[in-house]
Amino acid sequence: MLSVCATPIGNLDDITLRVLAELRDADVVLAEDTRHTRVLLRRHGIEAKLVSYHEHNEAERVAEVLPRLQAGEHVALVSDAGLPGISDPGARLVRAALEGGVPVTVLPGPSAVETALVASGLVAERYAFVGFLPRKAGELRALLAELASWPWPVVAFESPRRLPATLRALAAAAPEREVAVCRELTKRFEEVVRGSAEALAERFAEAPKGEITLVLAPVEAELGGEEAALQAVDELVSAGTPRRLAVDVVARLADVSRNELYRASL
Repeated sequence: MLSVCATPIGNLDDITLRVLAELRDADVVLAEDTRHTRVLLRRHGIEAKLVSYHEHNEAERVAEVLPRLQAGEHVALVSDAGLPGISDPGARLVRAALEGGVPVTVLPGPSAVETALVASGLVAERYAFVGFLPRKAGELRALLAELASWPWPVVAFESPRRLPATLRALAAAAPEREVAVCRELTKRFEEVVRGSAEALAERFAEAPKGEITLVLAPVEAELGGEEAALQAVDELVSAGTPRRLAVDVVARLADVSRNELYRASL
């Protein structure tokens, strides 16, 4: 059996009892960085056989581990933080195991994506996660242009070293768009800084330290002429203007039918 185990994104106590049990019972634990995982295991008093599994040896490890899984061994897979396969190695082994008839179980746990989204205060009915932002400036500009019309929050990972350039590019594309820079989530120096893209580009002119998750606010769809006119009428009426007078003024300014606007406002 292959157990895909979520591990803490920062605080070593943010681990589930199920994950701890799986790590204790596994014949071998595949780890993105064995040194990092050994610290976690030591923190919880677990002895386990660790084998490296990262992006540079993923194909080799899959070829080695799949026969062992098919022979009935219990293998646990972890990454340095969060759930393997989500912007971390792991998806190739999961596919191979499923195609090879091996049972796969996923043990959920901490997520930088959801943690940052909630901490940002920008939660909506749905959101988009775009993984790590492109390193090349042209590809980043293209992605930001695409995101400029998305009507829901966007969550992305970014390195602290590239954060200043990314915020400058975002400020150039949409200076007033609200952004949250979530740094060192769940750790001692956790910080969530919110503001316009332009303001945050100034705030983070120099690269900060720590893991970074970005959250971009949803973009409000622009209202059409009639919708904007109706909204203007509602605002005037709410402010105390008689409805007929509000409709007369807005209809002339927006060049829409007075009668239709009046009926719609009712």
